[in-house]
Amino acid sequence: MRFILNVLWFIFGSGFLLALGYGLAALVCFLLIVTIPFGVAALRLAVYAMWPFGRTVVSSPGAGVGSGLANILWVVLAGWWLALTHLLAGVAQCVTIIGIPFGIANFKLVPVAFWPLGREIVDLD
Repeated sequence: MRFILNVLWFIFGSGFLLALGYGLAALVCFLLIVTIPFGVAALRLAVYAMWPFGRTVVSSPGAGVGSGLANILWVVLAGWWLALTHLLAGVAQCVTIIGIPFGIANFKLVPVAFWPLGREIVDLD
């Protein structure tokens, strides 16, 4: 079931577009060198946005103060509008019965888009 939901999400639920957008943001972050940690986080978001079903986000136990400070910078520059976009897309997708799983997937992306550093994406199994 997860595979079917992931394929449908990739095609119809904007998984491809989200992954492409996060991948492009990662490329820009890598080119700017100083923002490489944000690029790594954007790549993590791209993979999670491409196949969200069957995965979850957990806090990384080794994340330190630097991760928290970088997250504050992330929230100011990009996190708040990314989280808001996922929230609005989730509400719009939950309007129909067929779109409810896709809306839930967008809601799962809100916390990691808002505060990505110091988190890991793990399988539910």
